[in-house]
Amino acid sequence: MTAACRPPRRPNILMVIADDQGMNDAGCYGHPLLRTPALDELAAGGVRMTHAFCTSPSCSASRSVILTGLHNHANGQFGHSQPPYNFSTLPTVHSLPAMLGQAGYRTALCGKCHVAPDAVYPFATVINKDYSAGIGMPADMADACRAVIADPGANPFFLVFAMREPHRPFWLREQSRWRPEQVIVPSFLPDSPECRAELAEYYASVEQADTGLARLIHILKETGHWDDTLVLYLSDNGIAFTGAKTNLYEPGIRLPLVVRNPFQEQHGHACAAMVSFTDLTPTILDFAQVPLPDGVVLHGRSFLAALHAEAPAGWDEVYASHSFHEVQMYYPMRALRERRLKLIWNIAHPLTFPAAADLYHSQTWQAVLRDHAAFFGPRSVEAYLHRPAWELYDLETDPDEVRNLANNPHYQAALVRMQNKLRAFMEQTNDPWMTKWTYE
Repeated sequence: MTAACRPPRRPNILMVIADDQGMNDAGCYGHPLLRTPALDELAAGGVRMTHAFCTSPSCSASRSVILTGLHNHANGQFGHSQPPYNFSTLPTVHSLPAMLGQAGYRTALCGKCHVAPDAVYPFATVINKDYSAGIGMPADMADACRAVIADPGANPFFLVFAMREPHRPFWLREQSRWRPEQVIVPSFLPDSPECRAELAEYYASVEQADTGLARLIHILKETGHWDDTLVLYLSDNGIAFTGAKTNLYEPGIRLPLVVRNPFQEQHGHACAAMVSFTDLTPTILDFAQVPLPDGVVLHGRSFLAALHAEAPAGWDEVYASHSFHEVQMYYPMRALRERRLKLIWNIAHPLTFPAAADLYHSQTWQAVLRDHAAFFGPRSVEAYLHRPAWELYDLETDPDEVRNLANNPHYQAALVRMQNKLRAFMEQTNDPWMTKWTYE
């Protein structure tokens, strides 16, 4: 850690994880309608990352990466942890709560766990796990964390605050103030009455999530810990609409990430470093000055020093690895995302792309099926459901990722170069799907 951001004493760490919040869906990310004053305050006093990416756009798989620093094809949490799916992290994995706990941190989880087993993720204190205690609203959940934050003991805390908002179904304390005609339909979604109606509910759920962060900030200030606590706000994967969640397209993996380091002098700016969620565990360990156990190697690296610059050098590519969501949704994909180009390998491309239960039953997708629509936003429904082995996109000229350049002769050199890099990544990270290169 650089001296400029080294805390004078052992710092606290608060990680706030929203569930299915899109990157641009906050005031500090430029949304002209959504009111997110707490996240805006966090960004004003911290750093707003503009190129942060989850590695797997699925709840359990993504959270396992966040808490281990390993791609899920290496940590074993290929998909959802709850029955009947029952994926779980390998027992040999060293998780972030385990490593911080061994270093003397008071580890606590409030809300959605969604990873397994508990022995790999040994939070000393568990509050309202998976909402089982009935304290559903984010602000109420934050109040339930007051004792952890206010504890006068000598040991610092590591608190993971995991809301279910804005996940489907969009639970609302009261009727949404948003009307369908008010919403802004993202370019990748269809401008249909059904989509607008669901976006209005989503807007309200995003704003509800912000009330939880607001209460946490209030508690930190009230207890004197606002100035000695690293706060990170992120979403596990993209918005819960077809074309985003469970997809390696940009709306599925490019996500909000706001980091407030109270010991950093530069703040209030945007940082364009391309960071992966594999980088979160090493960054937090770096901040806490906790070394890795002997023999432990992570896939990510600390971006703590990169937070000082708007465009730090050496942060220009990320990789993605997705295999499952629900167990019936086998569709392994790997991707390399550079500044301009993006390569996706659909390993199971002969299969029809599967639909998560909540996306399939959404009003938006059901309207597409009912009307036999040919397009879903700018992408044809046929192209969405039946994909080629390789997809190559120029994100500068085609931000919606609808013009596949994999067979374009002008891009063959780039295709081969990126395929070689993707293969090397899979080999270096001991990807079980590496065999697809050799004998299938």
